[in-house]
Amino acid sequence: MSAPTPDFVLGYRAMMLDGLAREVEITKKVLAAVPEEKRDYRPDPHARTAWELAWHIANTDVQFMDGIADLKFTMANPAEADKPKTVAELVDWYDRNMRRGADGVRALSAEQLATSVNFMGAFDLPAAFYLAFLNNHSIHHRGELATYLRPMGSKVPSIYGGSYDEPFEAAA
Repeated sequence: MSAPTPDFVLGYRAMMLDGLAREVEITKKVLAAVPEEKRDYRPDPHARTAWELAWHIANTDVQFMDGIADLKFTMANPAEADKPKTVAELVDWYDRNMRRGADGVRALSAEQLATSVNFMGAFDLPAAFYLAFLNNHSIHHRGELATYLRPMGSKVPSIYGGSYDEPFEAAA
C-alpha cells in the first residue's frame, strides 16, 4: 500500500474528527441513560455489567484518541483515583478527555498523520486511519450498551434517528 498523500490525511482527519464529534454527543446520551442504581445489570453471566461496558467505551475511546495523538498506543488506564465514580462523572470525564484528545490529533502535521503506527502487534497503519477504528469500536459497544437500557428501566435515546423513547422530530 502506498503512503497516503498529505492532502488526503489532512482531509481525512477533518472529516473523521467532525464525524467523531457528533458520535461523542450520541455516546454521551447513551452513557447518561445508564441508571446509577442499576449499573451492575448484565444481560447474561458472560456479559459485562452496564458500568463495565460504559467504562470500556469511554476509556477505550480516550485511549485510542491519545494513542493517535501520541503516535504510540500504550492503552494506559488512568489512576484509580482519577477514574469516574458515577455515571454523571463518567459522561463529564468522557467529554473532557475526548475534546482534549481531538485537540491533540488536530495538532498533528500531515507527515505525522501519515506515520505508520503499530497497534499492539495487530495493525500497522497510518496514524490517521485509526480514527476509523476508534469510531467503529465505539459504535459497536455503544449499540451493545443501548440494548441494556430498557431492561434496566431506562429510556433509549435517539441515536441515528428517533427511538420509541425519543421520537424523531422534523425541524420546523
